[in-house]
Amino acid sequence: MRLFIAVLPDNGIKDEIYMIQRRLQLQGAEADFVTRENMHLTLAFIGEYKDPGYVSDVLGDVYLEPARIVIDGFGVTEDRYWAGIRENQELEANVKRIRKALADNGIPFDRRKFSPHITVARNMIYEKGLPADSPFPAAMEAESICLMRSDRGKNGMIYSVIDEFMADDAAEDEDGK
Repeated sequence: MRLFIAVLPDNGIKDEIYMIQRRLQLQGAEADFVTRENMHLTLAFIGEYKDPGYVSDVLGDVYLEPARIVIDGFGVTEDRYWAGIRENQELEANVKRIRKALADNGIPFDRRKFSPHITVARNMIYEKGLPADSPFPAAMEAESICLMRSDRGKNGMIYSVIDEFMADDAAEDEDGK
């Protein structure tokens, strides 16, 4: 089972990314545009792992802070076009705690430097200059993370939530404390 840990963007951020996708399409871009339901901000990519229950148990013990997610420009890496996320100490701290918990519990993950972004399109073929600005400023409070699975469907990848973990301050607010 292919696993990863992610923040799922709210509709405001999905709308912003969709507007950029639409702008690219209208200007003749050819790409595999990420569907709204597959948009996510990866915090840790685990890959093939047979025991999602164990990963859930480990994540359940990680302290998470709410983190403000703000789209901060767009960029290209090889044939991937992405929306960058503004630097955020709470998000960085959450990622460090998550990755430390995975490492301490023998769960393998991709150890590349965390580069917060949401993929907009893959396999991009586009001759004009790519948009580097946002059509409107989008931001959200990330009050949870999700353990996700990735399955190959007949029309591409399908991402599904296995488990969701609330940030500790958000969980207290829901309980009225």
